[in-house]
Amino acid sequence: MALNRISAASALLLLPPPPAASFEQCRNVYESLLSTVFTKLAEINGTNHTAILDIALFLPGLQSHICQPRATLFTSLQSLLANLYRLIGIVSVENSIGLDAPGGINTRVILLDLDTVHPSGKDSSQASQMGPILDLQTLATSARPWDQIYYPDNQVGQNLATAFSSIYSQFKDPNAGTLHSIPGASSWPSSESIVAPDDSRGSQTHQSVIVGGTFDHFHIGHKLLLTAMALVLDPVRDTNPGKEALLTIGVTGDELLVNKKYAECLESWDERCEGVASFLTAIMDFYPPDKSATRTERVTQPGPNGKYILMKVRSGLTLKLVQISDPFGPTITEEDISAIVVSQETRSGGAAVNERRAEKGWKRLDVFEIDVLHSKDVPSSDFEDFASKISSTDIRRQRMEQAKSELS
Repeated sequence: MALNRISAASALLLLPPPPAASFEQCRNVYESLLSTVFTKLAEINGTNHTAILDIALFLPGLQSHICQPRATLFTSLQSLLANLYRLIGIVSVENSIGLDAPGGINTRVILLDLDTVHPSGKDSSQASQMGPILDLQTLATSARPWDQIYYPDNQVGQNLATAFSSIYSQFKDPNAGTLHSIPGASSWPSSESIVAPDDSRGSQTHQSVIVGGTFDHFHIGHKLLLTAMALVLDPVRDTNPGKEALLTIGVTGDELLVNKKYAECLESWDERCEGVASFLTAIMDFYPPDKSATRTERVTQPGPNGKYILMKVRSGLTLKLVQISDPFGPTITEEDISAIVVSQETRSGGAAVNERRAEKGWKRLDVFEIDVLHSKDVPSSDFEDFASKISSTDIRRQRMEQAKSELS
């Protein structure tokens, strides 16, 4: 019956905070939960579609005034996200379940607080509907088409499910998913100190943030990078009508990729942009469907960075996907950008960008660096499979080998 599904399965997993922020502690409490949910989704979904799993990690106090601006939380939150995405990769290997492909699962991690409070102490409903940090009410009333909603059957899980259900039951569609506990979850204490604001970041807010990459065959490493970029962006408050929060994503042009390994299996620029845009809107736009209508404009004009896709997701939030043909992209043509997110591999690029901006007399970009999704703790027998979850090169290699085997 699963093979005859008209559309992909979709689920929400409510996760209480881990007892500590380390990967080991996250693995201890989440691994069996993820394995159970992955297996259930794979059975329901069959092989024709990619199932969707939204994972909402509850972290109390995320939106309190002491955690503003968002950049002060970056170090703690990106580390937790890296732990979760790394664990997702490991669990998918352990259960022989693919990621982001037919028959597999498309996981998207968002962060959850009970409610949203404006730094002034007033509620700010517009800001609360911009992910990847959400309040409970926004998530419960977003009308996402989840077939099932899962939570761990222990005290912290039950508390979270009760709080969610008290809102969800009032607004859900008659055909919406129901809540299901995952039995056998180990007990762990509720933690209040997982997230630590980094005071060294100061009080600067960022409403124009950039990241660059190839984004070929979209995978969990890309998800970590883009979610981290979204974490740096401060929502536009109701007190600033007409102001836009802007995420600029530099996507490498096709002509720069001809020397990539297994280049014959590269996706086109448009395909790569589609993967980026689909993911970002999924983790950032939680308006109910009747209030959310993305407007898209494609631009091609002379000059550097002249080809781009402009997506006005909704009032106060715009995505700009730019075709880049050099290592700098819009960072040296658009002065208003204030922050850049890099990985260890692209750290030197961030420094080079700031050198060029300094030459122009522009303010240096605030640089934020994400962790690497490394293969530590992955058995050697599974290393190749895990690599295919975090490396576009390995995904292309597998696709090429598969194509050759089908021809032979």
